[in-house]
Amino acid sequence: MKKNNKTAFTYYCAFLFCFTVTNTWALSTDAEKPIVIDSNTASYDDKTGTSIYSGNVVSIQGSIKVNSDKLTVYFVNGEADKLVFTGRKAKFKQTPNEGDEDITGEALIGEFYPKKNLLVLMNDSTVWQGNTTYSSNYIEYDIKTSLVKAGEKSSDSKRVHVVLKPKPAN
Repeated sequence: MKKNNKTAFTYYCAFLFCFTVTNTWALSTDAEKPIVIDSNTASYDDKTGTSIYSGNVVSIQGSIKVNSDKLTVYFVNGEADKLVFTGRKAKFKQTPNEGDEDITGEALIGEFYPKKNLLVLMNDSTVWQGNTTYSSNYIEYDIKTSLVKAGEKSSDSKRVHVVLKPKPAN
């Protein structure tokens, strides 16, 4: 095993069973937190620089939590470069700032790029916060700025569906 990849893999596995979840971290610090993964099984392939987790996978980075059936982590120079969530609909949740409503979402395929603070949801994707819901086959979510972009620029036939519900009267 290459030293950088072995160090990265050891780092992620060390937290596997000893991390306590707390939702008090705000959005601005999420990117500074380690990615912690808990699953039923885990494997690492040094040749491809990939780690595969399966069975009730829970991935946490700060206030971001993703639940999925399977997670594949792609390493570049010993660091997690891309995380791909698959299986039944993967679900994510993030607390943007202390006291704010959580942003939640789901999709059949999710790709998380930690260095870019970018979560891409594909195939039957939905993101919602409070009274607003975005649905599309392709949604980009910037975890640092809470910016949601829905729809594919390359296709006019795929539509974005947005629902803006009024707040209930007091």
